[in-house]
Amino acid sequence: MMQLGKVQTLTLLRMKDAGAYLGEKGSEDSVLLPRAEVPEGAGPGTEIPVFLYRDSEDRLIATTKTPPMEVGGIARLKVAQETEIGAFLEWGLLKDLFLPFKEQRMRLKPGMEVLVALYVDKSQRLCATMNLYPYLQNDAPYQKNDRVSGTVYEVKEGLGAFLAVDDRYFGMIPEQELYTRYTVGEQVTARVLKVRPDGKLDLSGRKKAYVQMDEDSERVWNAIQEYDGVLPFTDKADAEQIKQELQLSKNAFKRAVGRLLKEGKIEIKEKTIEAKKQK
Repeated sequence: MMQLGKVQTLTLLRMKDAGAYLGEKGSEDSVLLPRAEVPEGAGPGTEIPVFLYRDSEDRLIATTKTPPMEVGGIARLKVAQETEIGAFLEWGLLKDLFLPFKEQRMRLKPGMEVLVALYVDKSQRLCATMNLYPYLQNDAPYQKNDRVSGTVYEVKEGLGAFLAVDDRYFGMIPEQELYTRYTVGEQVTARVLKVRPDGKLDLSGRKKAYVQMDEDSERVWNAIQEYDGVLPFTDKADAEQIKQELQLSKNAFKRAVGRLLKEGKIEIKEKTIEAKKQK
């Protein structure tokens, strides 16, 4: 059975002025491979690997060009055009790939690159979607504390930021690990917190505590300087205030303050943390 959106090897059944008609042996169904793409020397019985899609008149057509993904696959494509009904993406074929407005997760402009998956819609047309969740794999070759890179494809309040690790595997930064604002399309580096039983990855944008402490203490020290040497709260402050002001968890803030205290840079008062005056 010929499959839309898939690379498959078909047999040349007959030649016509428009090109070669391909199909499966023993089947009456056929699809046109335009003459310009028919391999030199090909004739009836020749087997040709092709990709099937629909042309500008919505007719099934074959091409020997190989697009960056098949149905169910994921690829990074450039926006060719943005319209009121959706965007059109370049993918190496004569007809650009349609990305419906309802399948977008951010505002798009021509020239931008977006990570999308390929699917067949209800009208049997090939379309792109930025909703990658159903298309990501859960067999990533990573373990706890490994560093990974990924693309943010969705941010959900109350849950966290969803990443396509290596643009291929499922990953998520849980809300409790969100100490910076992530945006859809952003490429980030993260640390594997754990590999779930189902193979999906829980991630953190922060490094291991003893490594992260240097950066955190510098962040707190800079904040104290910005407040003219007097930070208007201590490590007893509400966790949400600390997160809002410094993008740190309360525990990370306490560790950073402890480091600065040990280095003799600060002193802790009842309601403030103050930089020690240099003698």
